[in-house]
Amino acid sequence: MPDEIEIRPVRPSEYAAAGDATARAYREFRQPNSPGWDAYLARVTDVGSRAGLGTVLVAIDSGVIAGSATLELDARISPGPAEPLAPDEAHLRMVGVSPEHRGKGIGRRLVIACIDLARERGRSVMTLDTDVVMVAAQQLYLSLGFVSTGLHQNPGRPELLGYRLDIAAEPRTTR
Repeated sequence: MPDEIEIRPVRPSEYAAAGDATARAYREFRQPNSPGWDAYLARVTDVGSRAGLGTVLVAIDSGVIAGSATLELDARISPGPAEPLAPDEAHLRMVGVSPEHRGKGIGRRLVIACIDLARERGRSVMTLDTDVVMVAAQQLYLSLGFVSTGLHQNPGRPELLGYRLDIAAEPRTTR
């Protein structure tokens, strides 16, 4: 059976669909009375703004946008971590696969494609932050060799877990 999942950069005509798919992935993690949640979901949905500042990859599953991942290679997409990117660093953000497309390895393929792209662009380290309630994401990152850098607390924002991966090592494949 041919592979029906394609990972590639988002096209401007796909910004709305990619934002919707990624937002569907995040909605289940909404915490009651979570400060700033609605604003964050609006940022997740706004793929067009991110695509102008970073690289947004989409996963196409049988012709439908199933999810996306955002990669910071040259600068931070605000709001985000306060410190600037190190010269050898790529930072992964907003990885999400719509619930109806889960269980096919799409999230893994998006992350691996981001690792490969960062490596191609000369980066040797990939970092990311994830919410403490996103256990499946944490398991994915650990299975790919990411190492936890601990909890990060920014005033007025949720507590996040940081991860780091040395990507100067051998390439991974998206299959």
